[in-house]
Amino acid sequence: MALRRLALVFPGQGSQRVGMGKDLLADWPRIVGDVLEEASEATGLSLQRRMTEGPGEELTPTHVAQPALLSMSVAVLRVLQHETELPPVHFALGHSLGEYSALVAAEAIEFADAARLVHRRGLAMQRAVAPGVGAMAALMPVKPEDAESLCQEASASTGKVCQVANYNSSKQTVISGDAQAVEAAIAQAKATKKARRAVLLDVSAPFHCSLMEPARLELHEHLDELLRDDKLHEPKVPVVWDVEAQATFKTPEEVAQALEKQVVQAVRWSDSVDYCLDQNVDHFLELGVGGVLGGLIRQQSGTKDVLTTSCGTTDEIKAFLKQH
Repeated sequence: MALRRLALVFPGQGSQRVGMGKDLLADWPRIVGDVLEEASEATGLSLQRRMTEGPGEELTPTHVAQPALLSMSVAVLRVLQHETELPPVHFALGHSLGEYSALVAAEAIEFADAARLVHRRGLAMQRAVAPGVGAMAALMPVKPEDAESLCQEASASTGKVCQVANYNSSKQTVISGDAQAVEAAIAQAKATKKARRAVLLDVSAPFHCSLMEPARLELHEHLDELLRDDKLHEPKVPVVWDVEAQATFKTPEEVAQALEKQVVQAVRWSDSVDYCLDQNVDHFLELGVGGVLGGLIRQQSGTKDVLTTSCGTTDEIKAFLKQH
């Protein structure tokens, strides 16, 4: 059998759940424990307790969930690196927050610096918009161009912000903005039957839209600090960027720009998957909890011979190791 072309993929916020990493800690206590300790020291948060024991309300805040999910992905990566020699990795990509995990995997940023950065990113996002002002909704199934027109109509009718936040797959698009405008878009989607389902998401802020501009400005300062301290590097594995859906940015300055843009622009996940498919990637290995991205990739790849593997639990990791 020919060796498959591998891409590592990393999940974003929303995948977190209490108990994540508990089984990994039992089987690889030193490796996983070191990851969680390093992240806890960088952020000042007791991540191991929040991740493995909860309660949920202490894990779900954005400034906690982001370093927790980053830690989970990096823990899985380090376990795999300890247990086996991974096949050659052709690309790394992450959904929103997952892009930071991809950068750690590509050795463009040290894990502790990434943990500190996403903690600050989460705080900035939380501060950007007052609770209840913003909203996000998933439209399914919907054509991307229909989602865009629904946002434009809602913005025009309400005078408020409504934008596409995530192009997740050919069947799912997420919109974001002022609650009034998002609700108007949902009503229009149902009235015109442009989407069969339109569901408000349980999120703490309207991510990936222009309302996040204050967060972008805060993140800019933190990224500038990393650049001054020479703590951002050219990725050793090509990273497919959320905002470009290509592996274009390479210099430390370009890495910082991509991360900054991502806060206020849409995640072009479906286009990123298409880019990988065009580059003949036929194995997507998801490192982290949930397995959500594998489902989106299967939707996007259709009938192509593409393998998706999820590694987020001890059982999943051991099953992968048996094959490698």
